[in-house]
Amino acid sequence: MIRVLLAEDQGMMRGALALLLGLEPDIEVVAQVSRGDEVAAAAVAASPDVALLDIEMPGLSGLDAAALLRTAVPSCRVLILTTFGRPGYLRRAMDAGARGFLVKDGPVEELAEAIRRVLAGQTVIDPALAAAALAAGPNPLTEREREVLASAADGATIADLAIRLHLSESTVRNYLSAAIGKTGTRNRMEALQTARTQGWL
Repeated sequence: MIRVLLAEDQGMMRGALALLLGLEPDIEVVAQVSRGDEVAAAAVAASPDVALLDIEMPGLSGLDAAALLRTAVPSCRVLILTTFGRPGYLRRAMDAGARGFLVKDGPVEELAEAIRRVLAGQTVIDPALAAAALAAGPNPLTEREREVLASAADGATIADLAIRLHLSESTVRNYLSAAIGKTGTRNRMEALQTARTQGWL
């Protein structure tokens, strides 16, 4: 049996996935969590072969949870399943050690087959998303630019951001200016929106 951990914050979706995967003769859902920050502990306790992770969850994103799993349970393969097929998400998922990336609107048979293939050591990526990711190119933002831009999402002032991030105000301005330039936008809120749409944050 293939042991699967399922991380999905929407209860109805999580229940439906668990039920449908449970109908497969060789798949058993051994753990279910609704928060990203519960994934690693649940994986340590349940020893799954494959972790099926949603991206947008409370506590911790599925991408960050995937990176933690690589350390906590190295033998567990990660398959990202998301509503949001953003090119930048695919690149970040692969960087975090994920072996597969699918969007949620596919048939359950396709998902079950993807789980089997990922466990067998193959990489499984939604073809349309793979093409979009190649067309979009790499994330132009550095890790620090992403951090400063994401911190600016609540409308904080430059002075507040400097205190929060332990940086000088001029350094914060420089990072925001670089992010605005690289996203081809006019201000930090537009830059934030573009970066989110592309999956760069």
